[in-house]
Amino acid sequence: MTKLIISFNLILFSLFGLFFFNKTEDLRPETPITICHSLPNDMAEFVKDPAFVALHLSPLPLNYDAKGEKITLKVADGSTANAYFLKAKKKSNKWLFVYQEWWGLNDNIRRQADIFYNDLGGDVNVMALDMYDGKVTADPKEAGALMQGVKEDRLESIVKAGVAFAGSKAKIANVGWCFGGSWSLKSALLGGKQTVGSVMYYGMPVRDVEKLKTLNSDVLGLFATEKYISKEVIEDFALKMKEANKQLEYKIFDGVHGFANPSNPKYDEKLATEAYGMALGYLKKRFGK
Repeated sequence: MTKLIISFNLILFSLFGLFFFNKTEDLRPETPITICHSLPNDMAEFVKDPAFVALHLSPLPLNYDAKGEKITLKVADGSTANAYFLKAKKKSNKWLFVYQEWWGLNDNIRRQADIFYNDLGGDVNVMALDMYDGKVTADPKEAGALMQGVKEDRLESIVKAGVAFAGSKAKIANVGWCFGGSWSLKSALLGGKQTVGSVMYYGMPVRDVEKLKTLNSDVLGLFATEKYISKEVIEDFALKMKEANKQLEYKIFDGVHGFANPSNPKYDEKLATEAYGMALGYLKKRFGK
């Protein structure tokens, strides 16, 4: 009798086991769970990668006759900073801050500042801030070293010096490429309530939601097809902007990093023209034109 009870219990246990494990298997998700890897937050993280450096071909010389002037800005710590400046034809509180690629404030940036100045009708003050304190290079490795070596505190102090120069009533929009694309957005954050817009050309975006919540404007992103500031990074930025309740319009162009730079040997005139049209249209609206 005892043996029969034990055998019956063993049968029940076996049946329960089969039922339990089959149910457990049914509850597994149909697709495997993916653990997200961390995404990069700064372009300087890529400098040691030869493939990233190789994306930046040495710019061709422009020999450009710039229309603006070099000015000196007072920095809060008592030092000075430099900028390339085009003053509005009439007194204006409209300002466009222009940010360099990792090469430094070279003739390409001066020319681009001149183009924006002319196309905005000459009634917007345009200032290209010198983020490298006079250092300029056409060598990709040197450019990488400059970008990696510059201190964030110094860069922020230069931006703040620009805001102080523009004055407390200034309404400031920002535009930049590559390293400067990142600083267009960072400048917008630093500008606080004086910020009216930011145009980012293939720059690494800020993706800290708490910081993005402090933005006083929307953002236009003009990105390239690349693996560094990748589609994944850009889409994550879009999600973070949405979470921060901020507006982002962006396009990923079918072109290489730096496609909008005329001094880039891989310059794409068609894409550059389209991107510039979007940038100019955006800025005109932000300046009430």
